[in-house]
Parts: sequence; structure tokens; C-alpha cells
Amino acid sequence: LHPAAAASARGDARTRVIQRRERTVSKGQDHETVTGACGPGLFITFEGVEGAGKSTQIGLAVEWLQQRGHAVYVTREPGGGPLAERIRDLILHTEDDPPVARAELLLMLAARAQHVDTVIRPRLARGETVVCDRFYDSTIAYQGFARGLDLDFVRGSVEFAVDGLHPDLTIVLDLEPAEGLARQQARNRMEAEKLAFHEAVRRGFLDQAAREPERIRVVSAAGAVEDVTARVAAVLEEALWPARSGARCNT
Repeated sequence: LHPAAAASARGDARTRVIQRRERTVSKGQDHETVTGACGPGLFITFEGVEGAGKSTQIGLAVEWLQQRGHAVYVTREPGGGPLAERIRDLILHTEDDPPVARAELLLMLAARAQHVDTVIRPRLARGETVVCDRFYDSTIAYQGFARGLDLDFVRGSVEFAVDGLHPDLTIVLDLEPAEGLARQQARNRMEAEKLAFHEAVRRGFLDQAAREPERIRVVSAAGAVEDVTARVAAVLEEALWPARSGARCNT
């Protein structure tokens, strides 16, 4: 399936699922549990350039969700499970023989396939809200836009790795790459790339957001932490309350 056709199919599936979702109010609770065709869990991902403040905003978003009755599980990519974490180390901390671009892509995809099937899907099936620090939009931005690999091939490979699993909501924390890099102290192999690399990564995220405006919300990460937190909370409030469960179901 051509990537453009796949994206269209995902959009049609998302519309069908939202139309037939069932909203129930838990007894004794003041929040709503929205059950889509794929189950009750919600899948939220955070993306952004290096130094955009993802870790901080994820922590604060988790608090926001928990206060509204969500059982939240936080994970990350690459990584998130025993095997995927070992692959993460190969990707980010192999200085003597770093993976070439094609190998880097394949390692990312292997870690993601394992993560999806052994961590994310089971948690969603149990009704948990899964919040992930990076997911496949990073692969498109880093290995596609910044490494220069064929974008159609990267997108098709991503589809194979996720096997139909897509986030309900993706928040891209947008920041000038130079500002983000200036915020950092220590850097891994990816973070240590030249500024032009990180500028290409940013273009990749913004291109993804333009392609999928319903799923991806761009939030400015400039300014004080509390200002960014307020912007993220506004997105969560608008997008997930009541929650739009089922966008990940590719049926």
C-alpha cells in the first residue's frame, strides 16, 4: 500500500471508530472512560527536537491525566522493554562502530516492533493510558528527513513495525534546534550531530504535523516551563476530554 493511501485509510478508519465509540461514565467517578473499537486504552506520544523539554512536559502531563482518573504508563523509544533497551544502547552509545543510516533505521524498527507487541499493546488492552517519549514520527524525522533515507521506504517500514498501531494523540514540542541544543549538558551520539541535522529533524516533525493535523498538535516549547505546560494542558483538554479513543485501530 502506497504511504499516501495508507494515511488515507488510517484517516477513514479513525473516523469510523470515533463515530461508533461508546462513552461510559464509571460509577462514583467524575471522569469519562471512552471505549473505542480497539479497547479502552489511550495512546499519547510526545515528539520534538533535542532539548525541547519532553521529559519535563511528559511528567507534568502524566500528573494532569492521573488527576482526571487515567491509569498512566510511561515508556520511551528507542527502548521501553529489556530487548528494546539493549537495542537503544547500540543506537545511541556505540561510538567505536556506529550504525550507518540503514542499520540505524533497522535497529529502530526492531526495537519498536518488540516494544509495540510486548509493552504498548498489552497496556492498552488493559485500559491504561500509555504515554511514550518518542514513537514513529521520530523515525520519519531523524532517519528520513535528517539521515536522508527514502521517505516512502521509511514510512512503509514504520507501518510494518507498528503493525497497525497508531497514537490517538501526538504532541510535538517545537523549538529552534539551536536553542534546544544550548539547553543540554551531556549529549549522546544522536544529540551530538551538527545543527543542520537537527534543523532537518525539525522540518520532519512539522511536515508530519501538516500531513496529520488531527493526530499531531504542535506546541511551542519556547519560554518558561509553566507557559509550555499550560499550552500542553490546553491541547490535552481539547483533544482528549472526552478522549478520542480508537484512532490507533487500523481496520
